[in-house]
Amino acid sequence: MPYLGLIITLLWLGCLVDVICSDEERVRHLPKLLWLMIVLLLPLAGSVLWLVLGRPQGVVEILMSKSAAEYPRPTRPVVDPEHDDDFQRRFRARVEEQRRVAQEQRQREEGNENAG
Repeated sequence: MPYLGLIITLLWLGCLVDVICSDEERVRHLPKLLWLMIVLLLPLAGSVLWLVLGRPQGVVEILMSKSAAEYPRPTRPVVDPEHDDDFQRRFRARVEEQRRVAQEQRQREEGNENAG
């Protein structure tokens, strides 16, 4: 039981942060300032009361939907690379460039071997 004080302190601090960060309109049963006073003055009982009675319901779902709404994913049409002419053209150009560079490198290496 030596960690009981630490657990209560962490619960208390977590509930304090939760009360402070909660939206005033979403806090249940009492005003936010009154919940803050209850949690401050009654660490264990106030924290439990906050979690059971005062904390806004569905906070995780609201945060998840809020972040999804703030950062919409870009919509691009999904195209099969084998049927995308532009992709195929760029792909062939890259392959030809790599072949050309490799051939030039081989020719330089052969030239260095013949010279040495």
